Amino acid sequence: MAEQTAPPQNTGADDPPGAREDKPDAAVVRDALGVGIAVGLSGFAFGVTSAGSGLTLLQTCALSLLVFTGASQFALVGALAAGGNPYTAAAGAFFLGVRNAFYGLRLSQLLAVPRMLRPFAAQWVIDETTAVTLGQPTRRAARIGFTVTGLTLYALWNLTTLVGALGAEALGDTDVWGLDAASPAVFLALLAPMLRSTTERVTAALAVLLALGLLPVLPAGVPVLLAALAAPVVLFLKGRGRSSTDASATAGTTPGEGR
Repeated sequence: MAEQTAPPQNTGADDPPGAREDKPDAAVVRDALGVGIAVGLSGFAFGVTSAGSGLTLLQTCALSLLVFTGASQFALVGALAAGGNPYTAAAGAFFLGVRNAFYGLRLSQLLAVPRMLRPFAAQWVIDETTAVTLGQPTRRAARIGFTVTGLTLYALWNLTTLVGALGAEALGDTDVWGLDAASPAVFLALLAPMLRSTTERVTAALAVLLALGLLPVLPAGVPVLLAALAAPVVLFLKGRGRSSTDASATAGTTPGEGR
């Protein structure tokens, strides 16, 4: 790639609001491939867990092909393995997957995908593609990041799901391996570097506490949705703290003093 001799010029026509400096396509592809490969390999854990929960090879592969959202898939097979009602398990997985609809609202504006391609792009709207896409400085980079991450992750997730389901019998008792924690662990590793401010860290910590505290008493998927309440709570408390500080500063001034 030729060396740049001048700062890149963003016209703003194809870039998302607040676009920063340009980013080489190769760097975007590299980052997207890293995420796609790292998370895609954890499809093996789902394949093993699903087969160990009693689902057939066809059912396991169909879940990855059609549902394609790891957390919901793990929630479904986990509930079934625990002896839960299939309809309750499906409802929990559905509620957990609702978050992707909110991702889609943001990504639809950012990517501006042609109307004919939106149904296909919607299949790839998940945690990882959203994280990669939102981290890009321009619309072009966002589209590349979304496409490469989605394609890599979808292909690898389904391939490793098949391998995991076929090899489940050789592993024996799948609960001993704790493979159902692989996908959430990978996502947390991707998310952690994005928490740069104190507000973001406090919000993430409160969300974790809410999810863990509600997990034993609510159906699968619901605690994760309610954990989103951490954001407005932290923002409300931060706003109150700022108002109190401003009020104290105002009360400390004397008449005629400049403000």
